[in-house]
Amino acid sequence: MGNDWIIGVLADLRNFAQTNDLPLLATQLDETSLVANAELAQVSQRALVTVRGESAETGSIFAQAGASRRS
Repeated sequence: MGNDWIIGVLADLRNFAQTNDLPLLATQLDETSLVANAELAQVSQRALVTVRGESAETGSIFAQAGASRRS
């Protein structure tokens, strides 16, 4: 599940805003959801790269050993 729960919370808040005649807040929450999705995707991508051993730390180890980063 990770951090995806925040998307559901934002959707609930947006629904509340729409139901209670708060259109500016609903619009802002739509935009906030887009930002949250983009940032969560970046976090997920960074985690995937790190798991594959391509962080800055492992890159220097590969370089010192004379190996390529992709085998």
